[in-house]
Amino acid sequence: MAEHEYTTTIAWTGSTGGGYRSFSREHTASLTPITDLTISADAAFRGDADLTNPEQLLIVAASSCQMLSFLGAAARAGVDVVAYEDSARGTMPLAPIPTSITDIELRPMIRVRGAEREVVEGLVHRAHEHCYIANSLRSKVRVIPLIEVIA
Repeated sequence: MAEHEYTTTIAWTGSTGGGYRSFSREHTASLTPITDLTISADAAFRGDADLTNPEQLLIVAASSCQMLSFLGAAARAGVDVVAYEDSARGTMPLAPIPTSITDIELRPMIRVRGAEREVVEGLVHRAHEHCYIANSLRSKVRVIPLIEVIA
């Protein structure tokens, strides 16, 4: 069976010898041989609020996958997309255990040239059905687009 494989590497150094409150949550993720990203826990979990956290990475992965799936569908359909911006949000209720991100809401603002709004809405729906990340999650992923058609 053919498959795609994706690899990353994370690294942390420090000491947990002082207990839960004392260790640094900061670590690096190597995404390619030349791209590293410094990550921490969310500030609510004693992390550095100025750094990216894993929860944000999950939300941005869902958002990016939806955008790329949509742009591909639009290009194949001959729809001229000139701008796409998404303000995505994920929700993680504090209970029940195990805690998880239960809802991801994508709100793309899509600007297209000379296309019918209904066609674009259909492409958004098709892209969502084909988004690898959304299809891999237990979380409910909703896409609520705002479409602007320009001449």
